[in-house]
Amino acid sequence: LAKKYHPDTNKDDPKAKEKFAQLAEAYEVLSDEVKRKQYDAYGTASFDAGAAGAGAGQQYWSSGPSIDPEELFRKIFGEFSGSRFGDFQSVFDQPQEYIMELTFTQAAKGVNKEIVVNMNDSCQRCDGKGHEPGTKAQRCHYCSGTGMETINTGPFVMRSTCRRCGGRGSIITTPCVVCRGTGQTKQKRTVMVPVPAGVEDGQTVRMPVGKKEIFITFRVQKSSVFRRNGADIHSDLLISIAQAVLGGTARCQGLYETINITIPPGIQPDQRIRMSGKGIPRVNSYGYGDHYIHIKIKVPQRLTDRQRALMMSYAEDEADVDGTVNGVTNTASGER
Repeated sequence: LAKKYHPDTNKDDPKAKEKFAQLAEAYEVLSDEVKRKQYDAYGTASFDAGAAGAGAGQQYWSSGPSIDPEELFRKIFGEFSGSRFGDFQSVFDQPQEYIMELTFTQAAKGVNKEIVVNMNDSCQRCDGKGHEPGTKAQRCHYCSGTGMETINTGPFVMRSTCRRCGGRGSIITTPCVVCRGTGQTKQKRTVMVPVPAGVEDGQTVRMPVGKKEIFITFRVQKSSVFRRNGADIHSDLLISIAQAVLGGTARCQGLYETINITIPPGIQPDQRIRMSGKGIPRVNSYGYGDHYIHIKIKVPQRLTDRQRALMMSYAEDEADVDGTVNGVTNTASGER
């Protein structure tokens, strides 16, 4: 009813605000033990300003509800918690959030990883019943075991959670010493999280745990070998001057295995070699990304006498050089 007659959802109904205020008044009576007894004894007349009670001139309270109608939702919904209607309150519960650290390889290839979460679960002492082992709950005589009570006020008939038993329909006379009659306790539970291959840093997934849900945000560590761009990965490969000039083969660390690379003669620095399908699985589609290998040429800082002589000989025969080479004056293109 509160939702039905809320002014925000009935902007075209001029009487919606009045009806919503009447609902708030009915709730105020229902939730206040003193006012409830007065209503049961004297009816709606006792709610009016200046209305007489049992004796002439005696007033019980001023006209109109003292509760803010906008508090109606929060108060009504709050009473459901701890009762058998607690599932309604769970709609508004904030799911627990956790951070999971992953290595680059774990995020790229996927992994099953454990995480410890705090969850409300059945009390182990009373097996979720709420009363001490060896005792029993008594049927609530206030609501005849229905868990609900009814109040008539103005044009509305309201049913509310029984204030005596909290909606359970029974009374626990000897509550469990561990859970204090709630039937639940906060417990640590180890949960295995199947991390899908291809998750990215900062990505959040939702995972059901029992009747609840948790959110897990992944924090992916950087790799000393690989760089990531979507489903593609990039890495560097150092080769020698001779390999760059003459070509050859080299071994490169891949995501899944060591890769044998064929180097074409005359390859240039920062030239890329593409290894198709050797990247990360695509999360929202089929197939894999690619592995791009960036060529880096390793220049020696020290040479043997023979290596220096060979380099000098090569420099003398080299053409199309812009500038000079230390120690070389006569070249194929003339003196420098």
